[in-house]
Amino acid sequence: MCTVITYATKNHYFGRNLDLELSYNETVTVTPRNYVFSYRHVDEKKANLALIGMATVVDQYPLYYDATNEKGLSMAGLNFPANADYKPVETGKVNIASFELIPWLLTQCETVEDVKAKMKDVNITNTAFSEQLPPSPLHWMVSDRNQSIVIEAVADGIHIYDDPVGVMTNNPTFDKQLFNLNNYRYLSNRTLPETFAPGLPLDEYSRGMGGMGLPGDLSSASRFVKVAWTKMNSVSGDSESESISQFFHILGSVDQQRGCCEVAPEQYEITIYSSCVNVDKGIYYYTTYENSQITAVDMHKENLDGDTIITYPLIKGQQIHYCN
Repeated sequence: MCTVITYATKNHYFGRNLDLELSYNETVTVTPRNYVFSYRHVDEKKANLALIGMATVVDQYPLYYDATNEKGLSMAGLNFPANADYKPVETGKVNIASFELIPWLLTQCETVEDVKAKMKDVNITNTAFSEQLPPSPLHWMVSDRNQSIVIEAVADGIHIYDDPVGVMTNNPTFDKQLFNLNNYRYLSNRTLPETFAPGLPLDEYSRGMGGMGLPGDLSSASRFVKVAWTKMNSVSGDSESESISQFFHILGSVDQQRGCCEVAPEQYEITIYSSCVNVDKGIYYYTTYENSQITAVDMHKENLDGDTIITYPLIKGQQIHYCN
C-alpha cells in the first residue's frame, strides 16, 4: 500500500511512500525531451517534456511509479486492488495502457486542467506490459502548484475527483475516503475545553489531547485520515532544508515498519522508499527503508535535450555520520 501528498511553503512539493514487501529494482529515472515513447495503441511520440521520478526500467522503457515533469506537473500511481477496472481497447477512444498513463499525460500536459481535458477521450486499457508484468491495479493522483485530482478507472468508467486535501492512499474509492474525514471533524491541534458532562471536572493531563481519536493503524483508510490531518496542520519554514525535512516528517507519520504488516508467512510490507520532489526546481529527494539520509537528483543537471534515459540506482545502505 502507499501514501502520496502535496505540500507548499515558498516552493511546491510532491511525494510519496511506496509500501510493499519487495523491491523491483526501481531507480531515480530522468527521461529527456527527445526520448521516444512507444505506446501500444497510439502513435509513438517524443517526450517533449522531460520527466524525473522513480521507475523500474525494463528494456529501456521506464515504468514510472511517480514522476514530475519540467513544468512542475506531478503524478503517482498507488495500489487500488479490487476496485481498478481497466477495459479492452475501444474504437473511437484514445486507448492508453495503464502502465503508459503517467508518461502519456506528463509528456504532454503542464497543468491539472490540461490533464482533465486530455482524459475526456481516454480509455485505460487492460494491456499488459509483458507476460511477466501484467497490469497492476492502480489509481492516480495528479498535482500542479494549484490543485490536485484523483483518477480512478472502476467498473462503471473513469472518475476524476477534485482533491482538496492533496492526499491519496489506497482503498476505498476516493469519494468515500474524503467523506470519511467527516467522522474526525472534532480533531484539533490544540486541547479543547471538555464537554463530556456538566458538573464533571475532567483533567487535561497531557499535551496533544486534541488529537485523541486520530487513527494510528496501517490500513489505507486510517492512513488517509492521519496523513491529511498531519499535513493540513503542519507548519514549516520556507527554506529548502526546513521544507523537505517537514515533508519527510509528514510521510513518516504513516510509514510502515517491518513486522507490523504481514502479507505472507515471514513477508512484511515496509516503506521501501519515501520521496519528495521540489516541483519548482526539478529536484527529486528520497530516503529508503535502510537509509534515512536524504539523497537528491537534480533533473536540470542532466542533458534534457538528449534521447536516452538516465538512471540512478537507489542508495539503500544506511549512511551514518561519525563525529569521532
